[in-house]
Amino acid sequence: MAAMHYRFRSETRILDAEARGLAPGQFVAGTDGLIQYELAGPAQGQPVVLVPGFSIPYYLWDPTFKALAEAGFHVLRYNLYGRGYSDRPDVVYDRGLFERQLLSLLAALQIDMPIDLVGVSMGGAIAVGFAATYPERVRRLGLIDPAGLPMPGSFSKRVAKAPLIGELLMDLWGDHILVEDIPHDFYHPGGFPEYKAQYPPQMAFIGFKRAVLSTLRHGPLENMMDAYRRVGGQNTPVWLIWGRHDRTLPFATSERVRALLPQAEFHAIEDAGHVPHYEHPEVVNPLLIDFLRR
Repeated sequence: MAAMHYRFRSETRILDAEARGLAPGQFVAGTDGLIQYELAGPAQGQPVVLVPGFSIPYYLWDPTFKALAEAGFHVLRYNLYGRGYSDRPDVVYDRGLFERQLLSLLAALQIDMPIDLVGVSMGGAIAVGFAATYPERVRRLGLIDPAGLPMPGSFSKRVAKAPLIGELLMDLWGDHILVEDIPHDFYHPGGFPEYKAQYPPQMAFIGFKRAVLSTLRHGPLENMMDAYRRVGGQNTPVWLIWGRHDRTLPFATSERVRALLPQAEFHAIEDAGHVPHYEHPEVVNPLLIDFLRR
């Protein structure tokens, strides 16, 4: 059996029209399948696109999405392929797929003017890659604890990347590992029970774990140095924030990112972990809105 087509026992549902009928948001066809998205704010406002991270669906943008819409921006958030209720195409989940997804989403929604692009974690790496490939499409770039730089690999990560072995481990312990790791996004995890509670439903649909493993093996998590350098050589304004107590991408990583993006406006967010925009929206939202309004 090919590792790519391993059937995970916990994935018992087909992501079909009936399932999507109960899901929030809307759906549009992209180049590789249907994409779940939400739009808010005045249609004539500056378009801002929010890119989620490695496996958390777009609810991780809840505080930001609402604040930007109320501030007059035309805000778009969407789920990456393999996550939420977006399709799980049987393809390699690499940088090209995610850039192609975003480009096709903008085309489908007829968003032609340059966008403000904001990404968190792996979504930050996707945003950097998109800005490097399509600089004319990005007006301003916002990055929240972005991934994309080489990091020391843990033993479990190295094992997960091994063909078939990774599938077996994901089948046996993947549900527990993925769900129980979610509170680590926060410096004070006890205050956000809804963040973890919204995660499991996506895991029941066939293709989720295949997408996660393929992203771990091929995605834009650690191989984006050239893209960072290209954006650093552009005139694109960059806004960068980092949670002081990030346990996923340690705060020291921000120094490496700032060296690659010398034009970046940087803010360290105190008392925050990997998702400072969710943990402290009262601090982050005014900073982001100010940057986007300039």
